[in-house]
Amino acid sequence: MNQRANIGNAGAEAIEARQFKVYTHRQLDKIEAIQRLPEDLRFDMRVVSQVLPFRVNEYVIDELIDWDNVPQDPLFQLTFPQRGMLLPEHFDEVAELLRREAGADEMKPVIERIRGELNPHPAGQMDLNLPMLDGEPLPGMQHKYRETVLFFPSQGQVCHSYCTFCFRWAQFVGDKELKFAASEATSLHRYLAEHTEVTDLLMTGGDPMVMKAKHLRQYLEGLMSPELDHVQDIRIGTKSLTFWPYRFVTDPDAEDVLELFRELAAAGKHVAFMAHFNHWKEMDTPICREAIRRIRATGAEIRTQAPLLKHINDDADQWARMWTTQVRLGMIPYYMFVERDTGARHYFELPLVRAWEIYREAMKQVPGLARTARGPSMSADPGKVEIQGVAEIQGEKVFVLRFIQGRDSGWVQRPFFAKYDEAATWLNHLEPALGEGEFFFESDFVAMKEEKQELILKAS
Repeated sequence: MNQRANIGNAGAEAIEARQFKVYTHRQLDKIEAIQRLPEDLRFDMRVVSQVLPFRVNEYVIDELIDWDNVPQDPLFQLTFPQRGMLLPEHFDEVAELLRREAGADEMKPVIERIRGELNPHPAGQMDLNLPMLDGEPLPGMQHKYRETVLFFPSQGQVCHSYCTFCFRWAQFVGDKELKFAASEATSLHRYLAEHTEVTDLLMTGGDPMVMKAKHLRQYLEGLMSPELDHVQDIRIGTKSLTFWPYRFVTDPDAEDVLELFRELAAAGKHVAFMAHFNHWKEMDTPICREAIRRIRATGAEIRTQAPLLKHINDDADQWARMWTTQVRLGMIPYYMFVERDTGARHYFELPLVRAWEIYREAMKQVPGLARTARGPSMSADPGKVEIQGVAEIQGEKVFVLRFIQGRDSGWVQRPFFAKYDEAATWLNHLEPALGEGEFFFESDFVAMKEEKQELILKAS
């Protein structure tokens, strides 16, 4: 039976500690609830989990999924593999190998080839975003936008559970060539000290909140030193409030984590907890609401973001309820993203025009405090591009677009127009409108890519 609570303080005294128990694709058939599903559905899961990462814990299984509504349940779709997450030809190829119990030597090259066809690292993550220190590339870091550095701590490159849509799925398949990770706090702090234009550090993964408090402190405590005064905003990207809220309530070092947040806030740092919520049901347990209360009590704020996903939240009413609930719990709706062009995108993506319609219809239902969510936003190669609407200009139907963030800050907030296309699901599907030969940023972006490639070649 799923726990439920009204909005408010659930009360830590009513919450018992829980042991973290996780299942991967090797233990898929050991999950009791899965054993009750039809064999063909279970086989489909085994096939897909050979290619895309799978990891789920008992809290998600017991408290978040409505097993009477499987496979339609949104939290089941969020965490358990579905046949449609692989293209038919990929599914059939892996299924045939499983049916005849092919060995690892035969399976491995097929799976690696399929993964390679799923665009494992979109938006220039492996090259364009790579920062340099002393003329050498810095592994485990990305610097795409002038004021923001992303850091991938090696101890945080896993999650309490995996989202089936995750655009960083390649982090979790065991291929070192595809993984970002850094264990050197010194290099991070040196790079930040040399780049005084950086105001924001985003700890990401994986999920930084799988780390022990002592490891998290190793990376963040140094930010309170005078030479890093310019780094004012510390963001922590995490799904832990959904997948393991016990992290902030009953885990052995929960208080140590909260104390670190308090220290950072007292030192004048703006601590922003970037929480990923895909559905209002994720916030509907007492333990989640107590974790939210505790984090906010440290002086940290919680901002929320999520992609728009077919099968999970492709409904304006769901977004309106989610955003309204977040505001009532003291959180700040931040982004609605468009599903990225990687992994199982074909299963989750929606046409851009439909994404804009859902965003608009949801916004019409919520109060002003919930209208802080920006979107629908595409985190594409040149930057975050927002769909502002559909209009007719000089007799031509167009998408109205703008950069929320860009590789060149001069692009930000500049409107531009694309030909209306009912089937388009990503920026590269769009063409310039109004007789333009290319979008205004394209030639500069090509030059940026060429310059970066030259730097990487020199370093190698």
